[in-house]
Amino acid sequence: MRDLHPVVLHHIVNTLGWADLRPLQRAAAGALADGDDALLLAPTAGGKTEAAIFPLLSRMATQDWTGTSLLYLCPLKALLNNLQPRLEQYAGWLGRQAAVWHGDVRAARRRAILVQRPDVLLTTPESLESMLVSTAVDHRLFLADLRAVVVDEVHAFAGDDRGWHLVALLERLTRVAGRPLQRVGLSATVGNPAELLVWLQGSGAGHRPGRVVAPEPVATAAVHPASAGDIELDHVGSLANAATVIAALHQGEKRLVFCESRQIVEELGQLLRAGGLTTFLSHASLAADERRRAEQAFVEARDCVIVATSTLELGIDVGDLDRVIQIDTPATVASFLQRLGRTGRRLGTSRNCLFLTLSGEALTEAAALLWLWSSGWVEPVVAPPEPRHIVAQQLLALCLQEHRIGDRQWIEEWNGLEPFGRSAEPILRHLVDQSYLERDEGMLFIGATAEARFGRRHFMEMTAVFTGPPEFTVLLGRSELGRIDPSLLTDEVRGERRLLLGGRSWRVTYVDWRRRRCFVEPADGGGRARWWGTGNAGLGFEFTRAVREVLLGANPAVRLTRRALDRLATERAERQHLVHPGGNLVVRERGGDLRWWTFAGLRANATLAATLSEVVDPVERYDDFAVRLRENVTPAEWSATVADAADRLCLPRVDEKALASLKFNAALPARLAEATLAARLADLRAASVVLAEPTRFVVT
Repeated sequence: MRDLHPVVLHHIVNTLGWADLRPLQRAAAGALADGDDALLLAPTAGGKTEAAIFPLLSRMATQDWTGTSLLYLCPLKALLNNLQPRLEQYAGWLGRQAAVWHGDVRAARRRAILVQRPDVLLTTPESLESMLVSTAVDHRLFLADLRAVVVDEVHAFAGDDRGWHLVALLERLTRVAGRPLQRVGLSATVGNPAELLVWLQGSGAGHRPGRVVAPEPVATAAVHPASAGDIELDHVGSLANAATVIAALHQGEKRLVFCESRQIVEELGQLLRAGGLTTFLSHASLAADERRRAEQAFVEARDCVIVATSTLELGIDVGDLDRVIQIDTPATVASFLQRLGRTGRRLGTSRNCLFLTLSGEALTEAAALLWLWSSGWVEPVVAPPEPRHIVAQQLLALCLQEHRIGDRQWIEEWNGLEPFGRSAEPILRHLVDQSYLERDEGMLFIGATAEARFGRRHFMEMTAVFTGPPEFTVLLGRSELGRIDPSLLTDEVRGERRLLLGGRSWRVTYVDWRRRRCFVEPADGGGRARWWGTGNAGLGFEFTRAVREVLLGANPAVRLTRRALDRLATERAERQHLVHPGGNLVVRERGGDLRWWTFAGLRANATLAATLSEVVDPVERYDDFAVRLRENVTPAEWSATVADAADRLCLPRVDEKALASLKFNAALPARLAEATLAARLADLRAASVVLAEPTRFVVT
């Protein structure tokens, strides 16, 4: 504790009433006090925020940092709002200020922040990008004193394009500040901490000292299997049955129920309310005020249920929970660990989770996930490959930020970090050729095509790297309830059109098609909920291989109810002809379909289908578990085709419509956009593993 400022220590003991720091907080203090980059790992509620903030505030006081010197970045605005009171309190101990800046902060408050320049600024990468490109913010003045950046829930960034956007922004910030910035990442669940730290360090990796701080082994793997008795797996068969079980169990306790879609959240919420339970809902399409009211009411209540998607998976505080219940299964072990970590925070309580599966397939996948977890495995966090569309976005954003930049100077702005360096030159040439950028007398600036495509609302489209599906805002009078999929307003219906939102039914009274709004009034039932997703990423290699192990007889080290054991036995009996411990099977199914059961995951099967196109069905090709072959493929033809396949692996073909998932694909040459998406659809490593395994041809 000697690395912390005396005033910080005084308040830890006398204001917070802590007798000691947690192991992570003690270990982090020395690393951060030295100015090192760091990745802090601990289970949910392990004190990571304090582990980062206490030593950084101590450095701020000891070294007399001035201006806005510390950024605290989060993936969710709700998480920023949740953290704000704590960080304001901690900064206030030293006479410093903290403030939140994001899209929901009013314009008057933002103007005040620009004048006052708080010592700690809590924001999102998208809001930070907005500050850099805005003509209303003098970013060189406002961000000139930056010394350190904390990235909360860093794994939530690193695994997708928001991560590439984040690290590119951090490089641009070092240019604005004129100095390297100390980078500190916080995470609860990650399988490859050393690699994640290198990713976070960006161009500083290998040049700046960095430490992984994880004093508790549980931070990087699974909860010790000895505690698996608090995990239970059940099969209930339907959502109505799940509601009945939730209502019957754990009465008087506070329960958080996770669902894998907004539609299931709405339908389960309605069922629970109909059963007389005090129920709150949280998902991304509910209005922010609605979510906040639900979360606050949940904090203050006792005998209640909150039903949520992954919006409550991250570190938003909803008070002391008694139970976590999972409908079906999350897509990753890491996600399960985040959810499990919401419980067991009070002294004398343990982490727990009850799985309620709705189908035999979901039961098998839940058992597979828990088998991986009880084996101590968790997914590595890997940035998606070849983010050329993010490179295009960054080149455009840089020209907005600087107004004009030298056509030789731009390459310095990311400090040599690839792919934003020399390899970006073909993308830059395309941007100039297509008038996204103009070149004049050695200077680059925004061109007419960029103005036309992205210039609305002061280039706000430029600040986010994802495009959400179009939704209609639902209004009760002047109060926003949330957003719905427009198909609910266009589907043919008999009688009144009714929606399900916030766990309640609403009657549509008027639709404003031009402004994408619909007005409603309460109804007594019959509402429908629907949101189309942004695409199915599919299951990974390890997950699908775990499904095969479960079908072969493996059980996770958790409690399984009699219903779960009976249904698992049925699943194994019905699918035993598809699995073999010694390799993979090609099976002729009823109706004549010929399928190669690889249990390799969607991306591996996409790679195999592209590579073995001579024998793969050209219409219905593959899913998570199998590749469909032509009906007339013979064992001899099969053997000849796969003999050299490992040496000629191909990237999957790209559907032209799928390119829309890359927000800035229009700013890329078509061939580069297709190559980017193809690389992301492939799993060459897993495909090689499958081709090295024996395959039995079982055809009757």
